[in-house]
Amino acid sequence: MREREPMQDDAERISGIDAKESDGYAHDTSLAALDPSGRLYNEDLAPTKPDGRKWNAYSLFALWMNDAHNLGDYTFAAALFALGLSAWQVTTSIFVGILIIFAGCVLSGFMGQDTGLPFAAVSRISWGVFGANVPALIRATAAILWYGIQTYLAAAAINAIFLRFIPSMESLSDSSFLGLDLLSWLSFIILWALQLAILSRGMEAVRHFQGWGGPTVWLVMIAVAVWLVIEAGGDISLTESTKNLSAGQQLYHILAGAGLTIGILSTLMLNFSDFARFAPSRRAVVIGNFWGLPINWTLFAFTSVIVSAGSVAVYGRVITNPADIFQRMESPILVLVGAITLAVATLGVNIVANFVSPAYDLANVWPKHINFRRGGIITAVVALASLPWKLYSTPVVITYFLGGVGALMGPLFGVMAVDYFILRRANVRIPDLFTPNSRSAHYYRRGINPLAVAAFIPSAILALIVNFLPVFNKVAPFTWFVGVSAAALLYYAIGRGRITPAHDMSRGAS
Repeated sequence: MREREPMQDDAERISGIDAKESDGYAHDTSLAALDPSGRLYNEDLAPTKPDGRKWNAYSLFALWMNDAHNLGDYTFAAALFALGLSAWQVTTSIFVGILIIFAGCVLSGFMGQDTGLPFAAVSRISWGVFGANVPALIRATAAILWYGIQTYLAAAAINAIFLRFIPSMESLSDSSFLGLDLLSWLSFIILWALQLAILSRGMEAVRHFQGWGGPTVWLVMIAVAVWLVIEAGGDISLTESTKNLSAGQQLYHILAGAGLTIGILSTLMLNFSDFARFAPSRRAVVIGNFWGLPINWTLFAFTSVIVSAGSVAVYGRVITNPADIFQRMESPILVLVGAITLAVATLGVNIVANFVSPAYDLANVWPKHINFRRGGIITAVVALASLPWKLYSTPVVITYFLGGVGALMGPLFGVMAVDYFILRRANVRIPDLFTPNSRSAHYYRRGINPLAVAAFIPSAILALIVNFLPVFNKVAPFTWFVGVSAAALLYYAIGRGRITPAHDMSRGAS
């Protein structure tokens, strides 16, 4: 980055801020002046100032450790092993999917690092200053509901601690309220409050939590894998499988596993700018993602499969839930360590994938009254009010509603990426994203870009059809590819020549 040029007056600075050089200014008051009504601006949505760019490559690497090292990703790898893939095939499957996630997160990360903006504000570029609430609220809905479900699932680890060390608390399981026994209520509220306490202190608290949370879970998982290998007498094969699959079936499951890996992480890929906005450089984004995704994520998947293979050798069957392994250990200390590890792992993935995004997304809806902290409080309250234990036990909700929301991530990403990198070539006038009237290039038609709507709707319908119609069962794991390709091609076709880079901007801001 070149050195900052002499300051100009406010009017010149406002006209000269662009995406590629946005971190050279700290003129939030100038942006606020563009939006006196408070419909678009607050300090949490404003571009990150230079002194706030503290998320270096390790911070982003730690973010991915927290997202990878959790019960759901272990279970996913174990499930592929149980389907009949060998250890090396499971690892290959997840590695292929993670490579694509890496590429997508680098693109999404560049958007955040270039502009210093969270996902909801970045979405204003392609969707319009008010239309951005469409992708933001779609993303927020999925995150809020999964936040509650993940917290509920992690409460089982706290239950295990209570029952192992305070057996008398089992009596609380005899009474229930709103469909959940009182012991589980107690465990749920403990985790719910702990997550809220971390988020209420802002993104720096998230960064510090991630810095030690991910490595801690890693150490415990490696210890479990080593213990099982020892227990199995080293008799663990990387090439044997639990079922006799044909070569064609093996190839399909490998590719399907890669597709499902992308589907699982497509939500975080969409809003990765929420974190990359704090990165000091594009290089930090690439390095952090490289070590966190193709390297760390693949190694964790491999470790998970080793644990799964070890469970077959030691217990005679694939154990897809690591909590069951900890429960089988005789030492109370190991049970305690295991339960705490699972709780920390869930806290990590929940905060990264399901809490930060809706906090920003809700702030984007009503910036004058909702900041990041209040958005986080609303997220926590709505997640609790949704009674996640009931959602989780309802197949229709999990399969159709949350599955449908997930199918929309591809079309949203396709529109956003083509608009920013291909049509605009990363040239954006940031002040226009905070100007709630026709003077903004991103006001489009009453604040909504009709081209984004026109590309998104048919692509979303196609993705939902592929995801849910039984006739497309074999293709369903590849829904993200269908949605992102359709939206990208359609948006490029209708946007070419109508959406152009902001070449007329001056360069006096940095």
